[in-house]
Amino acid sequence: MIINQIKTALLLSILTGLLLAIGVYFGGQTGLITAFIFAMLMNFGSYWFSDKVVLMIYRAKEAPVSQYPRLHQIINEISEEAKIPKPRVFIVPTNTSNAFATGRNPKHSAVAVTSGILELLTESELKGVLAHEIAHIKNRDILISTIAATIAGVISFVAFMARWAALFGGLGGRDNGRGILELLVLAILAPILALIIRLAISRSREYLADETGAKLIKDPEALASALKKLENSAKQNPMRMGNEATAHMFIVNPFKASFLVNLLSTHPPMEQRISKLNHLKV
Repeated sequence: MIINQIKTALLLSILTGLLLAIGVYFGGQTGLITAFIFAMLMNFGSYWFSDKVVLMIYRAKEAPVSQYPRLHQIINEISEEAKIPKPRVFIVPTNTSNAFATGRNPKHSAVAVTSGILELLTESELKGVLAHEIAHIKNRDILISTIAATIAGVISFVAFMARWAALFGGLGGRDNGRGILELLVLAILAPILALIIRLAISRSREYLADETGAKLIKDPEALASALKKLENSAKQNPMRMGNEATAHMFIVNPFKASFLVNLLSTHPPMEQRISKLNHLKV
């Protein structure tokens, strides 16, 4: 668990350093400050509003306790074990089997499950999935993922602008062939590096949530069994609403996976996740 935390901190530092280096390249100290302020503003907006947006995208409705008493009870028990406030509970109206967590911090969090997952999994498997999502909340993964996605997005935007600058002869003071070449390298390599680092952060947090969730319920086999069922279900019945940009939020990728999607997946290979869980001692 500690190794995953250190890895995340290191990757976030590299990603932030890449953004700030781009700021320095374009504007020296002024560019550095501008890039930093831009990143902070985007992080602030994502931090406060991303949960409302994603719940709206998937037409999630709050689950009444009277209609879903056992679901609320399980979430309450796991939340107490995790020592965090009980998150709000939502139902996503789709036969696709999946779940996700959202919210800016443990005090303002939500767990959403699809109608399909309630029918597919046994109670112990569902408990494993809910523990995984509550682990994301406990570990503040929503905030970390939001920061990583925002910084990567800023870098991609700057790279897009750099491509235009290269097309029109570079920036002032860098209008020779070397300056244009530097811009092209920046425009091509920066977003690729940002994407690779973001994917590495996301995969690291998924492993950590698997481990934390399994330890919360002391039953890694239940989560491993649930993951296998969910992956097979996603292949047979992929999500038909929403946006692939939100795929990282779900416990398994809910969309139809092409070769390119698998290559750039925010989720670790399912075989590795299940193997780690099967060898985990709780």
